[in-house]
Amino acid sequence: MTALLDIEAELIGRATPVWPAAVVRDELDNNLLNELPTIQFEQIPGGSEDGLRLARALVDTNIYASTRAGAFALAIEVHNWLTRTVRGSTSATAVVGRVSCLTLPAVRPYENVGLRRVGGTYEIFFHPVS
Repeated sequence: MTALLDIEAELIGRATPVWPAAVVRDELDNNLLNELPTIQFEQIPGGSEDGLRLARALVDTNIYASTRAGAFALAIEVHNWLTRTVRGSTSATAVVGRVSCLTLPAVRPYENVGLRRVGGTYEIFFHPVS
């Protein structure tokens, strides 16, 4: 059995009920200004798999909001959720082990001056439910 699964879909499914006022997604579209706040989970190149059961994904989080303060506040909520609630949890599809923050949430540039972006990078160890 492979240890791989769609970690973006897993996190989106878990985060959507936690933040019902936000749009939780993996890809952005041209309507972003009308869909604030937005929480984006995006698996980035890297990570690993042990060939048996355990995978390690690197996941960027990007928070888009109308203000810098709003983006930071939501980024801190998402950070705490990932490192405290998601860590050691199980869903119908995945068991998540260790979650660590590789880069703390910080302002990231974005070409649209009508919104603010704050993001961080996380290392997530997981495997499918057997």
